[in-house]
Amino acid sequence: MDVNARKATRQSYGEELAKLGEKNDKIVVFDADLASATKTNIFAKEFPDRFFDMGIAEQDMISTAAGMSTCGKIPYASTFAVFAAGRAYDQIRSSICYPKLNVKICATHAGITVGEDGATHQMLEDISLMRTLPNMTVISTSDDKQTRWAVNEISKINGPVYLRLSRLDTAKIYEESQKFEIGKGIQLGNGTDATIIATGVVVEQAMLAKEELEKRNIYVRVIDMHTIKPIDKELIIKCAKETKKIITIEDHSIIGGLGSAVCEVLSENYPKQVIRLGMKDCFGKSGKAQELLKYFGLTKENIIETVL
Repeated sequence: MDVNARKATRQSYGEELAKLGEKNDKIVVFDADLASATKTNIFAKEFPDRFFDMGIAEQDMISTAAGMSTCGKIPYASTFAVFAAGRAYDQIRSSICYPKLNVKICATHAGITVGEDGATHQMLEDISLMRTLPNMTVISTSDDKQTRWAVNEISKINGPVYLRLSRLDTAKIYEESQKFEIGKGIQLGNGTDATIIATGVVVEQAMLAKEELEKRNIYVRVIDMHTIKPIDKELIIKCAKETKKIITIEDHSIIGGLGSAVCEVLSENYPKQVIRLGMKDCFGKSGKAQELLKYFGLTKENIIETVL
């Protein structure tokens, strides 16, 4: 992992989306007056005839994207997660998931790491909302390479996808040679003292904790669970059998998120205690992203303390 080579996944999304648009003329992009923040403006500059800014009308954006998908296009609809999963939930449910339309909802600025935008904009419930929807694939990426892979791969899925992206820049975790597969988590390390299952921006914190614990002769493995739905049941069960502890961490509510998904798998297949790190039953606060991670207990120090 290279902590000095940093990039926000929203930036990787915007850059790769423009490259995808060059390769596939069926790609059309929608935004809701936030193109400079979601980075869809990169696509808009290259392909203005395939970019549609719908204004501050997220529900209209989702419905229009649904309609265009029925004409053979592959819409990528972007806005902040709080507006995508929250404000447009009914349209996603009824107009996209129910008819299983080929729309990619790419939501940026998820979690408390939105920072100074505050509690109203810190979407902590979107994974929970999206993974309950039939036909929906849910992906949460952790670095530049993984995000670029996801942008391309979801265009090959014929059905709804929710791609969760962040504002906070993250370390480079993966090299170009890394292979990814939708529905398959990535195991980093082979430690047996504990398994840390993480998703999104906090995968970096899990990796930092892993490195620090090794200095104390405590060996853990990190699972980057980039696909929340369908979740990698086999890998979760394997880790539960092979390691002493299971810990999950997410920049999301522990109610209905990654931790809940892991608990569901284990309770039905291999019962084992799971310690969930994430946002408790509360809203966020306004502040700098790194300070908020520390305030709400989502740092490497919290992981280390939990393992110990």
